[in-house]
Amino acid sequence: MMSEEIKETLTGSIREEPRIGERVLKTPAIPDAAEFARTRLGFEPDERQAEVLRSEAKRGILNCTRQWGKSTVAAAKAVHRAYTRPGSLVLVASPSFRQSGEFVRKAAGMTAALGIRPRGDGYNAASLAFPNGSRIVGLPGVDDRIRGFSAVSMLLIDEASRVQEDTYHSLRPMLAVGNGDLWLLSTPFRAAGFFYKAWMSREDWHRVRVPATECPRISKAFLDEDRGQLKSDFEREYMCEFQEDAFSVFSRELLEAALDESVRPLIPWKG
Repeated sequence: MMSEEIKETLTGSIREEPRIGERVLKTPAIPDAAEFARTRLGFEPDERQAEVLRSEAKRGILNCTRQWGKSTVAAAKAVHRAYTRPGSLVLVASPSFRQSGEFVRKAAGMTAALGIRPRGDGYNAASLAFPNGSRIVGLPGVDDRIRGFSAVSMLLIDEASRVQEDTYHSLRPMLAVGNGDLWLLSTPFRAAGFFYKAWMSREDWHRVRVPATECPRISKAFLDEDRGQLKSDFEREYMCEFQEDAFSVFSRELLEAALDESVRPLIPWKG
């Protein structure tokens, strides 16, 4: 269940109509999403974050350290899409409804910087409605409760490495009619699942990898301390490395290396 504080922020003003004088009713010319974030939202992106904001890729995937700002960058990207493209539907899915609610709450703070009073759409608990007809909606992390949306302009899957495979399969068809954009963002988990497969695939994804050693907001002293505390989890949480399943006898890299079609078998297979 979503906390009362989040509900008040996101849905407390559902019945309010946009005021006639609100500046958002006339969308100004905006150079790009990074400039929009900097000048309109008060968010100063670093070089890699600006790369994500400016990207017009239909498919993007962020494999980044904890505390890099994945959700903040994605929220800014979502607000830019909703604000500059009237009637857009932006969906955010997460492993839990609480996480989706926190994402929408972050986006609500950004809309306030635009002079828009945060209000829900009247239908979804975690949602933001814009005067131009656009919406940002946070979804629960349960497959049978996310269906029913169509013509989605942008789909963001937060903490994607922890989202169930069947949920992902239920979400993707929502992009079909609107030919929407799909962005996966996460710190890695196991070497399995759709997030890992997408990262390792040869498909045309805009891939962004940022280990903690390349994040200007995380100090070397802190990393040195946590390296000793987290042990084997350090590579996963901070260095963008996927972990093998504890029950695997052979590593995935070893198995993939064995599948070399250029090597002829000693005994020809007769199937």
